[in-house]
Amino acid sequence: MKIERDEVCVLIPTLNEGPTIGGLVREFRERGFEHILVMDGNSTDGTPDIARAAGATVRTQTGKGKGNAIIEAVSIIDKPFVLMLDGDGTYSPEDADKMLDPLARGFDHVIGNRLVNPDAGALTRLNLLGNQILNLMFKIAHGRDLRDILSGYRAFTLHSIRQMTLRETGFEIETEMAVEALRIGQRIAIVPVRYLARPGTVTKLSPFQDGVKIFSTIYRLAKMNNPIFYFGIIGLFISLAGGITGVYVILEWLKNIEHLPLTILTVLLITIGFQIFMFGVISDMLLGFHRETINLIEQLHDPSKPPR
Repeated sequence: MKIERDEVCVLIPTLNEGPTIGGLVREFRERGFEHILVMDGNSTDGTPDIARAAGATVRTQTGKGKGNAIIEAVSIIDKPFVLMLDGDGTYSPEDADKMLDPLARGFDHVIGNRLVNPDAGALTRLNLLGNQILNLMFKIAHGRDLRDILSGYRAFTLHSIRQMTLRETGFEIETEMAVEALRIGQRIAIVPVRYLARPGTVTKLSPFQDGVKIFSTIYRLAKMNNPIFYFGIIGLFISLAGGITGVYVILEWLKNIEHLPLTILTVLLITIGFQIFMFGVISDMLLGFHRETINLIEQLHDPSKPPR
């Protein structure tokens, strides 16, 4: 199977990408992609006009943030395949076919891995370290190494993206897409892509502030995808607090000093922590049973579909 250009919608969320959006749209059109949708977040530098002049369809999002742009775009796209990338010129249209090929082979979601060989100056050491830490956290929390969960270069079927329940409004949207793809059981392919040095636009991402948001998103979304990790961390910290107070109580007891209220608190903390951890274990068992049930139902509905 070969994906025709006419079956693909190139989705570009933008916010003040005037220096790069025109050239990006023109290059995609030169490669035969006629359906280019620019979802603009109320730019003030003429980005919508430049994109229209280059041949793109432009829509202005009603909400703020990249996540809202993607969520709103998905509701109006009518092509079976979507190629999504940032409008800041850091991703190359030359990689478009490479991104779409896995969809032709039956994959549902494709992630462009920019961390394999980024161009000089494309990523600072701090950004690279932050990406590596977040990817490791994702692997631990969700049990799958997707190499570059923050990549803005994605390809997916319209059906697969509409299967997802997306709520994140900001830069956390890529993390949520990765989590949802795993939760639903979609086939995910990872493709190495070029990551170019920013050619003139200012980054909207704050390394520390947005990094903390993404970190918390990875942890928070583990509640439904990996409950033993989510509740286990909470239980561990509560039990650890109980253990610390317990050590203090024992040391004081050895000095013939009793702390009855603190002893009761110690027992309560350790007990509550253990109970929360066990709740995570039970939730994980129920989630596994639920996934098996859904898999069996899908197999009965479509015997040709491979099991997850």
